[in-house]
Amino acid sequence: MILELNIKNFAIINDLKISFTKGFNVLTGETGAGKSIIIDAVGLILGDRSNKDFIKVGQDKSIIEALFYLENPSHVKKLLGSYGIQYELDDTLLITREIHKNGRSFSRVNGHTITLNMLRKITSSLVDIYGQHEHQSLLNSENHIELIDLLGDKDLILHKKEIRREYIQLNELKNKLSKIVTDEKERERKIDLLKFQLDEINSGSLKLDEENELINKYTKLSNLEEIAKKLNSVHTILDSDDYNNSSVIDELNKVSNMLNNISKFDNNIKEYEKNINEIIYQIQDLTRDIRNYYENIDYDVEKLSILEERMELINKLKRKYGNTIDEILEYRDNIEEELNIIINNEKQINILKSDIEQLNIKILNESKILSKKRIKVIKTFEKKMIDELYNLNMKNIKFKVNHEILNTPNINGIDKVEFLIATNLGEPLRKLSKIVSGGEMSRIMLAFKSIIVGVDNISTMIFDEIDTGISGRTAQIVGEKIVNISRNHQVLCITHLPQIAAMSDSHYLINKIEDNGNVRTVVNRLDYKSKIEELSRLLGGVNLTDTTRLHAEEMIKMSKKYK
Repeated sequence: MILELNIKNFAIINDLKISFTKGFNVLTGETGAGKSIIIDAVGLILGDRSNKDFIKVGQDKSIIEALFYLENPSHVKKLLGSYGIQYELDDTLLITREIHKNGRSFSRVNGHTITLNMLRKITSSLVDIYGQHEHQSLLNSENHIELIDLLGDKDLILHKKEIRREYIQLNELKNKLSKIVTDEKERERKIDLLKFQLDEINSGSLKLDEENELINKYTKLSNLEEIAKKLNSVHTILDSDDYNNSSVIDELNKVSNMLNNISKFDNNIKEYEKNINEIIYQIQDLTRDIRNYYENIDYDVEKLSILEERMELINKLKRKYGNTIDEILEYRDNIEEELNIIINNEKQINILKSDIEQLNIKILNESKILSKKRIKVIKTFEKKMIDELYNLNMKNIKFKVNHEILNTPNINGIDKVEFLIATNLGEPLRKLSKIVSGGEMSRIMLAFKSIIVGVDNISTMIFDEIDTGISGRTAQIVGEKIVNISRNHQVLCITHLPQIAAMSDSHYLINKIEDNGNVRTVVNRLDYKSKIEELSRLLGGVNLTDTTRLHAEEMIKMSKKYK
């Protein structure tokens, strides 16, 4: 329920704080005082779209804040957890909406910024607002089956949930089948394309490390002349036959002789000589190897051509199927799997068709059971609605739930229901939206709410001037119905009728006052004496008399007796 509502810089409201109570809360006041503005503010808290025109003239932003107490917190608690919002241990929920002059708005729950869609999901089970022109749930025939199911037992709800689950599963199977069963020409074209690509890749006989090895071989073969020339030069430097030029080995031999000549003076020098001789032997071996290498170089043009063709084939496949041989082989494996699925999908198609057929039969059987349960609910509901409407002074009314059996089940089963009504003698039954007046619609809605009051999970109901078009004894009955609803729900009701206002547990008077040239709205919770004065105004207008006050006091006493 709503514990507190704070509104700042909204329309003609400067700074307003209202603390509501459990039970039946009534708001009254002169036309234009700001009663409906308060309901608009609650609508924004629930997720209605904002408009910068709501902002009070001369201000940069409007702020609306509502503090809720959650009597059945499980649904909201689960949602908050999924959004990463901390749940308060005292079962309170603080919702804030800010509307800025630039057109942007911000929504917060317990201090966490959330999207408008998230806000609507959180508040969907908190408050229902019913106004003179806000009976869409009853006027829209598509909602009627949901309203009937509200009155069903647990078994009905379980059957409905099972049908919904199976229907979703059925659609998933149908979508899967439609993706597999494509146009035959398209299927053949796809098979031909995949086979061509697979053959082209397989014909390449690619190996994972092949490319680097090819590059090394190609680099060597294409530079053989340069290699032979350089190696010949290296050989000449290391060991030349030219007596005019000294080679590396010649110079090292000279070093060896020098060391040998002086080693007789110092035995340590013999070790140097030994090391130099070992180096000479190593260089001589190396020189022989280099000579053998370049003398045996075979410059094979055909081998080079084969390497070039192989590298070009790999580059061609890379341009078409992947940047590396790894990627090409991975692509090959994927299209091979896809090809096998397409070629072998006949078996899968038959399996899916069989599953779909079995699920269709199961849904149909479940729907028939659900339909029988709904028929029982409909019969009870029709009788209760007629009784409730009769009590609301609609004596000649006929009410019927039109029930049809569909050929094909949908997510709700095989039932199609629609509420039909005739409000006067001799009139045929018609759709609600075609015939009812505002006052009649208010009473129909109240009758329905009176029936579902025990199963409706909405904790707070707001009735915005639903008393239009009624008066006298009918107004008294409407007030009594709202009192009955308020026993299980918090009710906020804007009314002009004293018969309804007298039934309230808490009465709030809304006034519009001028303050230094500015107009602002103020709200006061009335005590017993002030409530008598306000009821007297509703009864007698501007000129209050002792008679109207006595009448007002009598109405309050009678309402307490009823409650």
